[in-house]
Amino acid sequence: MPEQHDSQMLQLHKEELQISKKWVNTADVKIYKNTYKEEKQITVPITREELVIEKKKANPQGSFDGEIETIRIPLSEERIEITKHPVTLEDVEIYKNQLEEIVHVNETVKEEKLHIHTNGDIMVHDQ
Repeated sequence: MPEQHDSQMLQLHKEELQISKKWVNTADVKIYKNTYKEEKQITVPITREELVIEKKKANPQGSFDGEIETIRIPLSEERIEITKHPVTLEDVEIYKNQLEEIVHVNETVKEEKLHIHTNGDIMVHDQ
């Protein structure tokens, strides 16, 4: 009769690290510009042109007695015109930049190993 051996199969396991990466949002940035209003006061000299008529009264002796009548007629004047034009204060460049850095990651992994524990005077032959 052939010998029968009771056999039992054990599987030994070990953990291995699998590295993967994924993008996550770390910040939310909104970029905008505001317009502020400011009142400006500017002093501007203007020029007028007028026609001046001076009438001097003469007395019968032919001399002037000092009485002068003045008539002023406005002919033209400068008018202030205000025009606004945009002026560039500064150029702002906005862009994304990717930086790569090395990160060291520590993780504990498990590994199963076979141990043989015997009682008594048994000789184990390792092949």
